Amino acid sequence: MSSQPLPPSLTTLVGTHIRDVPDFPEPGVIFRDITPLLADGPAFRALITGLADHYRGRIDAIAGLESRGFILAAPLAVQLGIGMITVRKAGKLPGAVFGVDYALEYGSARMEVHPDIVRGGQRVLIIDDVLATGGTAGAAIELIERSGGSVEGLCMLLELRGLGGRAALPDYPIDSVVTYD
Repeated sequence: MSSQPLPPSLTTLVGTHIRDVPDFPEPGVIFRDITPLLADGPAFRALITGLADHYRGRIDAIAGLESRGFILAAPLAVQLGIGMITVRKAGKLPGAVFGVDYALEYGSARMEVHPDIVRGGQRVLIIDDVLATGGTAGAAIELIERSGGSVEGLCMLLELRGLGGRAALPDYPIDSVVTYD
């Protein structure tokens, strides 16, 4: 997928609807709360419409990452008339799954997907609310590719640059609507 930048109007829209919550979940951390954006129907619609205009014709499916990635992926998939792939935390999907373990700052976690849900060669956009270290996104990339899909890029509502997620995913185009240092 070519690296056309997201429209600056989306950055302004999202940036004005993010609430900073100091000292959450622990002292010294500033939590970037997206719930004001989600609660504002016209703003949320404008975000989804803007993303749909940006990705239309370039992807065949959207992989939403549990859990807030689902909130973005579902309406975007509907707007584009394409399918949504759910990439879940371990133990949430029934039946056969592909799984990938990945490192967290404090341990490890696992993401899973149904192996038959991705069609061979399908162009997939991975979407989530936040790009931090890149661990979750990296696991999702591996799952989509093992399932036969082609990861065309990643879309993140917010990117926390200081945590190195972009550097951990050097081979994939990443669109971040809003970035924080």
